[in-house]
Amino acid sequence: MRVEYINPFVEAAFSILKEVLSMTGGEIVNVKRGDLYLKSSSMSIMGVAALVGLAGDVEGRVLFDMSKATALFVASCMNDGEEFTAIDEMVKATITELANMITAQAVTKLHDLGFKFDLTPPALFTGENMEISNNLEVEALIVPMELGPDGINGKIEINVVIRERS
Repeated sequence: MRVEYINPFVEAAFSILKEVLSMTGGEIVNVKRGDLYLKSSSMSIMGVAALVGLAGDVEGRVLFDMSKATALFVASCMNDGEEFTAIDEMVKATITELANMITAQAVTKLHDLGFKFDLTPPALFTGENMEISNNLEVEALIVPMELGPDGINGKIEINVVIRERS
């Protein structure tokens, strides 16, 4: 997996999360990128995941993975401090929109670099003991984003699997 594909997703996630995660009253939530690591092609998800497929010059997917508590926190921040206690339709729509925002910014950067590919609309998965696997025979690069000091508000893992079409 080429680093040229990954950096735009890392930069976009960091930028968008810093922009949208402001608390009521204007307090900004600290966003910190953790150390990158690899996961096997089959992995458990934390409870809420938005999946965006990639096709064209490359094939693969980007998965935005978080716990239910983190999804509720993000939805609250993105909806002017409204309090959510369950993963309802508004929370699902908000997490899907977050995935759209990050992916759109990353793909715009990649198009500017000359890479051409299309996206699928985000699919949202929620539940316990779920596993995502791919048949691309490529390990997933995980980019953890901690929200708040020491990840007090949770973390979002950006899980990227991309390979060039042969």
